[in-house]
Amino acid sequence: MEFKKIKYIERKTGEILCEKVPGEKYLKFLYYNPFGELPLNMVVKKKFLTQRYGKLMDKPESVKRIPSFIKETGVNISEAKKKIEDFTSFNDFFYRELKEGARVIDNDENSVVSSADGKILAFENIEKEKNYYIKGDKFTLEEFFQDSELAKKYENGVFVIIRLAPVDYHRFHFPADGKISKSHLIEGAYYSVSTHAIRKNFRIFCENKREYSILYTEKFGDIAMVEIGATMVGGIKQSYVPDTWVKKGEEKGYFYFGGSTCILVFEKDKVRIDRDLIENTKKGIETKVYMGEKIGSIY
Repeated sequence: MEFKKIKYIERKTGEILCEKVPGEKYLKFLYYNPFGELPLNMVVKKKFLTQRYGKLMDKPESVKRIPSFIKETGVNISEAKKKIEDFTSFNDFFYRELKEGARVIDNDENSVVSSADGKILAFENIEKEKNYYIKGDKFTLEEFFQDSELAKKYENGVFVIIRLAPVDYHRFHFPADGKISKSHLIEGAYYSVSTHAIRKNFRIFCENKREYSILYTEKFGDIAMVEIGATMVGGIKQSYVPDTWVKKGEEKGYFYFGGSTCILVFEKDKVRIDRDLIENTKKGIETKVYMGEKIGSIY
């Protein structure tokens, strides 16, 4: 498969833009060069490397990395609650909170919103998709959830992938009002979840470490919320209280250093995803959305 730059649609303007990917040349080597397969499987995907790097990003001296990272990726630091000099580590900067009003939550009771800032791929029925299967490696919900009952529950349902790049705000939130279950951990590898990697192996979502919880809602059915770990993601922190009622837009948790992914899975005939997101996905291009932005409505 040919290595291509990551292009996406900025939903607010309709522009097609090219993503700045930190370490892109290394991703190209690891996922598109046959000589990259050995270090990828022997070292990069392993837990110890990600954990070690995550600990380095917690050290006070890691703050020195912040200014160059902001310059390289174009982080909008004016949205952050803290000033640059007030961050205590790179991770403290990475999972920064935003100022009040930096994100607007769509309050229409019949709308479901994005749980994070990121680039979306939306599938009306993931199990019927063929464009994202490589070399016959089929994605299945049973592998994804490691649970046959959940796989049956979400069979023929809607599957929404929200990919967070390192430049993005790295806290994730609830897409609707409801009661949230406890989080279930599925151990796994630490492959990159960059589009460069997913193009080569969509089944990374079945292989990486992930956590899932169920948001029980009155209007949108039971929404499965899944957070995916990845290379250099030091951890997934769930900051919510399980088995409580939550409001649309309230914080659920955050990722430590590294790009990562949030996935929303909806039951069949419960949510109608916005057509632009569906059509862009069919064309093979992601759409940039922001936390709190409407992505669908009641079926």
